[in-house]
Amino acid sequence: MTTTPVRLGIPELGLSGLRVVAYTGTADDLPGTRIQDRGAAASPRGPRGGVGPGEVGNFIITGHRTTHGRPFGRLPEVRNGDHVLITANGTVYDYVILQTMTISFRKPAELAQQNAAVPGRPGEVATRAMITLSTCRTLEDHAEGNYWKDALGNPEHRINKIGVLVSTRPA
Repeated sequence: MTTTPVRLGIPELGLSGLRVVAYTGTADDLPGTRIQDRGAAASPRGPRGGVGPGEVGNFIITGHRTTHGRPFGRLPEVRNGDHVLITANGTVYDYVILQTMTISFRKPAELAQQNAAVPGRPGEVATRAMITLSTCRTLEDHAEGNYWKDALGNPEHRINKIGVLVSTRPA
């Protein structure tokens, strides 16, 4: 796992320079939550996590939407065609968002879709570099009367913005 600094930007939201911290684990586990609670985005790696920037597979990044600096506060506004720029190891990785997927923490099959090597398709072998940006759906869940949360305070649903790597360039 690389320990070099990774930064995230979403030009359409005016977001730039968000620190992304890699760790061994799965999306929204205790180590990832602790990273998010420090105001950074978390990126799980390893057999049950994702891959790193530009690598074939699912580069997963999670961030808080309503607390701890709200780094992903506007993530639901990201639209298909918007760019996500990841800067790491002297390279800018340019991903384009292709779809939005909402998953439930209470449904193991949906969690598997979020963490799959090909987002939304557990068991499929990855052939290209993809990205999943994930944040809570707390505001919408509460508006619908759903106040369920897990032991770490995660609400039932996650909003996932999924994209594919389209280009790289020197940083």
